[in-house]
Amino acid sequence: MRTIRIFAASLALGLAAAIAVFAQGNYKIGTAGSTPSDLPASMAGALNPQGTSLLDASGGTVANIWWAKAISGTAGGSPDAAYPDLAIGTFVGVLQLPKGGSDFRGQKIKPGAYTLRYAHIPQDGNHMGVNPYPDFVLLVPAASDTDPGKTFALTDLVKVSKLATGTNHPAIMSLVPAAQSATFPSLVQDDQGHWVLQVQVSESSGGSVKQLPLALIVVGQTSAT
Repeated sequence: MRTIRIFAASLALGLAAAIAVFAQGNYKIGTAGSTPSDLPASMAGALNPQGTSLLDASGGTVANIWWAKAISGTAGGSPDAAYPDLAIGTFVGVLQLPKGGSDFRGQKIKPGAYTLRYAHIPQDGNHMGVNPYPDFVLLVPAASDTDPGKTFALTDLVKVSKLATGTNHPAIMSLVPAAQSATFPSLVQDDQGHWVLQVQVSESSGGSVKQLPLALIVVGQTSAT
């Protein structure tokens, strides 16, 4: 528990404004083609063959995301979470950064492919009110995360995510609820100027599959220090 508390405290300021990642400007989305060629077959086979591209104002590719064919859902998740059906460590997809990027702390992320794994801050007495939505994904270098079905405890997930930054802090992207009127896929700006990618993914639970609206902040940087 001590490690989890230290981790959650270190995220408090950053999650108030969410991730990361890229230089400010105007953005749009497109369709990403085939999955990265260097992904192991076990990982590539778990992804939809078409993904979502984040493009800058000139049409250059900033990032590509391929979503899992079926994100595993579980009953009885955290009641304070925006995505209570997702357990810590759930495989969400793969992010590719052709030119690299940086997270909300300004930590550099090298070019390459990264798996996206779900996690959330425990809303206990130490962390109540840290962020309205304690949901986020951690980036893990794809070379260090080759089994989409693998489960992670939060402390283990934090450890492997640190490989994405080369620092003592993991790389994160913030999840928020999709707008009720959202169309999918879409890219919108929130009232803080963050760019939010809204998609609809398949969630598999108890032998049934349903559509899950998912909203991921792909552009935005905290002003906190």
